[in-house]
Amino acid sequence: MISKNSFKSKSIGVVGLGSFGTAIASLLSEKNHVIAYARRAELVDEINSNHSIDGVAINPNIQATQDPEFLCKACDVIFFMVPSSAFIDVTRLFSPFLYPYHMIIHGTKGLCLNLPEGKSQEDMKVIRRENILTMSEVILKETVVVRVGCLAGPNLAKELAGGLPAATVVSSKFNEVILQGQNLLRSEKFQVYGNSDIIGVELSGVLKNIIAIASGALAGLGLGENAKGLLISRGMVELIYMGNALGGSLKSFIGLAGIGDLVTTCNSTLSRNYTVGYRLAKGETLAEIQTTMEEVAEGINTVRLMKNFMESTGTRAPITENLYKVLFGDLKIEEAVQYLMKYPFSVDVDFL
Repeated sequence: MISKNSFKSKSIGVVGLGSFGTAIASLLSEKNHVIAYARRAELVDEINSNHSIDGVAINPNIQATQDPEFLCKACDVIFFMVPSSAFIDVTRLFSPFLYPYHMIIHGTKGLCLNLPEGKSQEDMKVIRRENILTMSEVILKETVVVRVGCLAGPNLAKELAGGLPAATVVSSKFNEVILQGQNLLRSEKFQVYGNSDIIGVELSGVLKNIIAIASGALAGLGLGENAKGLLISRGMVELIYMGNALGGSLKSFIGLAGIGDLVTTCNSTLSRNYTVGYRLAKGETLAEIQTTMEEVAEGINTVRLMKNFMESTGTRAPITENLYKVLFGDLKIEEAVQYLMKYPFSVDVDFL
């Protein structure tokens, strides 16, 4: 653990050191001292002693701690880079040490359930909007922090770590959060845009993972680029309908966080969600895939959640519905593709 007197000026906090969290910490460390929270004591020791993570060198400006209270006292601006499955628990861990003066920007592309106590998703006959929380809504619900933002866009962690050019969107209802995010992250190789529709930007990053799984499946089946173009265009329409049902704005879905991220993840073998679909098409089971993946593919849970939610709205989401049957039922990928090819879409664009 680092000493509480090891620096004089305010540092920038990063919570979570998965591949994306590490990439963001590295970007931040180019201009700032960064304090990163990690659960594993051995990782904290490696960062502080060797300036590396799992043997890979990192900027010496990054120091690590296991102490949430210390990080919150040392940092006014904190980036939460935690998988959605652990997001509520980690937020509650930090909550006692957070104050209204803190600013939190998260980079988690997932959703959390907000169910009555003692209830599970399987217990609920209907999933409604009030049963679904975006990560910004989790932060607002579980802490006293008011100034909340999110990061979303085509941000493949491996490319960011390699210094390749990229861009992201910082979204918040508070212009101060957007400006702070831009100031901290923008560089010659990393462009940062702003957007005030935080729910729409969050949902863009979440929902495109569904289409990315389907795109990986098409690739695994060797069905070609024409089929992928069809999937991405129809997937965009479905994403917009789902996003609107959850309260997002059209402008966010057709921006960098929406179509920009969708195109990237539907074409990249670096995408975890694309990889899930590809491996499914090659005959592996979902259990086998999840057991051998180092990090969470958020789209798996999103498919389950959005299938149940869209049923409650009475709106069809054929890609999501069929992907759900593939992931959690006994529908074969090939049968799902055939169903979608025969689905009676009669209008190309019907949301403008």
